[in-house]
Amino acid sequence: MLFGSQKDFNVLSTHISRELLQHIVEQEIGYYKLSLTDTQANLYGEAMDKVYLDPVKLNCFITRGDQVVNIDEFGPDLGRDASFAFIRKDLVDANTVPEVGDIVLWHEDYYEVDTVRENQLFVGRDSSYNLTSYGNRFGSSVSIIVDCHLTRADKLGITRVR
Repeated sequence: MLFGSQKDFNVLSTHISRELLQHIVEQEIGYYKLSLTDTQANLYGEAMDKVYLDPVKLNCFITRGDQVVNIDEFGPDLGRDASFAFIRKDLVDANTVPEVGDIVLWHEDYYEVDTVRENQLFVGRDSSYNLTSYGNRFGSSVSIIVDCHLTRADKLGITRVR
């Protein structure tokens, strides 16, 4: 293979993408990881009061959906879906592994993670999975995308301290 080595990946995917995110796009979010050790689950594995670790500041690309107002017997409720795309190396450096149930803080709104996608591969290959002797030298996972829905801060128990 001519292209797709780890050196190519570092230059094209990591260095240029980081420069773009940190100095041009400049979209920052706070990422709250659910603390499984501090959250008490009931008999069914559900937790009424979840505990989150302190947020990690990350840069990402944001794709947000339109606001939707649902009206039920309790009154109107505002909803919105959003996707947050992270450079995988940034998550590794921040020691953060996205999982369903984590929280993203953006524009004073809280979004709960519904799905985690990792399907963007450099040169179409994943160096951690291969069937050839040379395959681990080419390709890599580029990004991780989390799909989220808008949730209420009071439901989460997260309070802002100034």
